[in-house]
Amino acid sequence: MHVPDGFLDAPTSVATGVIAAAAVAVSLRGARRELAGSAAGPAGPAAMGAERTAPLAGLTAAFIFAVQMLNFPVAAGTSGHLLGGALAAILVGPFTGVLCVSVVLLLQAILFADGGLTALGTNITCMALITVVVAHLVFRTLLRLLPAGRSTVTASAFVAALVSVPASALFFTLLYAVGGTTDVPIGSVAAAMGGVHVLIGIGEGVITALTVGAVIAVRPDLVHGARGLHRPLKLKVNGELVDAPAPAATNAATAAPASAPRSSRAVWLGGLAASLVLAGFVSFYASSSPDGLEKVAGDHGIDEAAEEHAVADGPLADYGVSGVDDARLSGGLAGVIGVGVTAAAGTGVFVVVRRRETSGHTTGGSAADRDHERV
Repeated sequence: MHVPDGFLDAPTSVATGVIAAAAVAVSLRGARRELAGSAAGPAGPAAMGAERTAPLAGLTAAFIFAVQMLNFPVAAGTSGHLLGGALAAILVGPFTGVLCVSVVLLLQAILFADGGLTALGTNITCMALITVVVAHLVFRTLLRLLPAGRSTVTASAFVAALVSVPASALFFTLLYAVGGTTDVPIGSVAAAMGGVHVLIGIGEGVITALTVGAVIAVRPDLVHGARGLHRPLKLKVNGELVDAPAPAATNAATAAPASAPRSSRAVWLGGLAASLVLAGFVSFYASSSPDGLEKVAGDHGIDEAAEEHAVADGPLADYGVSGVDDARLSGGLAGVIGVGVTAAAGTGVFVVVRRRETSGHTTGGSAADRDHERV
């Protein structure tokens, strides 16, 4: 659902650019807390856990990039692809999720000519902000209403992802009603956008639920949406199973050192390998039909004012490598390059964000020590 240049007028594009910039700024602050873990000090368990969160957030961005290359058929002559907002919000948190999808959209626009440069703010608003906010609200609401458990997290992920897609499509329709560059009947556009994106949302829900369920099955501690999900230890007392009492608190000065957090290297390598296979090989078999927005735009005349992308002649435009004649090889190389660049860029962004958070804790702790000494 990447919006090209020319669909919206300049004032609307500027407005969505401001909204997107504000969302990214707020998300940077929120992501520092999500990536740093709990409120424990930088030398404690939260900091040790934070060492693995930045690469995993970068991997999430790379995985979303890869799966977005896999258009799946949803109706005659129409396809859809993952938006990724719900998946990112559940795996790494809503603030970090906005940044994950934003990194993907930025790289797609400047490297692959997918989504207009002047429409970047619109795409971030619709595909990152709206999907993450809606999915996070639906997901958290369902978790509060349903019994706790892994199956609840997976089912809630499906519903949240499904709802987020038509919500994003209808928000774009609202933007088009405000600043569209062609005169089209908005009612019919809204009906068409909502209808086809409900079908795409089902696909999004399936992909999101399968991915979240797979990670929960092996490492529930790595899923932000499953934090606190555990089965209490049971003891058999007089023939009945009862919850084991919580361990008594120990003196911090005499407590044994906490065990090191489990390594997430295997998950990271497995996720990266899956992303490379999906983008480098499976993407060749993706549906070639236009996606939901392209189909609706063509049917209703929205695309009459579409403009050619500024990097349409770029070396990776349209997910192919310039100069490579073999379509399978060209698309596969472009996918592999995209996954690598997205993983590197995403990880770099999140490492910087996390380090700023931990350095802030360190600075704050030092100031507190100085104040204590003065007292």
